Amino acid sequence: MELIGQGMEGAVYDLGDGTVRKVWFDRRPEDVLPLKAFLDELPELPFRTPRIREVDVGENGLAVSVEDKLTGVPLHEAGLPESRALDAFVFVVEALRTARPGPASRALPVIDEPFGGRSWGESLAALVRRRAAASKVHFERDVPGFPGLLETLVEGLRGLPELELSVVHGDVCPPNVLMHGSEVAAVLDWGFLSTAGDNTFEASLAAGFFDMYGPEARRLDNLLLDRFAELGHDRDRMRLYRQAYAVITATIYDENAGDGHYVWCVNQLTR
Repeated sequence: MELIGQGMEGAVYDLGDGTVRKVWFDRRPEDVLPLKAFLDELPELPFRTPRIREVDVGENGLAVSVEDKLTGVPLHEAGLPESRALDAFVFVVEALRTARPGPASRALPVIDEPFGGRSWGESLAALVRRRAAASKVHFERDVPGFPGLLETLVEGLRGLPELELSVVHGDVCPPNVLMHGSEVAAVLDWGFLSTAGDNTFEASLAAGFFDMYGPEARRLDNLLLDRFAELGHDRDRMRLYRQAYAVITATIYDENAGDGHYVWCVNQLTR
């Protein structure tokens, strides 16, 4: 077995037969099965998506899964012209816009928390409220008028109309988009924020993720937001969703708010 990747959730080994083995760091088999059901339920898309073939018990009772190997070059390493790379992002988001979710999508936990059971807006508002409590001390220091901003954000989410829901990936970023030449070959790493939701949420996040930390980040973000607005995504809703994501994930990687992701989230709340 050859180690080919390692992230926050586990280490991935190439088995040499078109499959990979993922050794999960902190998930038990019963934690992985809802993700397997979600991936099995995904409708046909114009790019490959992960499929979990088996889920077994490894050391210390943690999960070990066997999955199809997805091939391609990560978008940020593909050497594409800027315009083609932006096209690839828009292509992924718009493909997901047509993907109707099923029961496994609605049942999947979001950020390891129960999410469904209410309307999309109510579910997202409840998640924002819970996650705001985890970051409150930092936000009140770094975001002027944060308590009022939070109340406006929650009310905005609760006031969303009934929307036609799509499958949401929730983390469409360059490392998760694999390319074969100039064509999108696969989209990786589902599960962190994957759910049944508003495709405009996907569009808003993808625009911000294309280049989160580079010197051209704001320009590229605005280019993609303009592209998505031209495709019918409401600008106010994209802004609302960006703020929601910032609150939800601000301290997800560092509870002490000492990383670059927290700074990015603060910038989204104050821009």
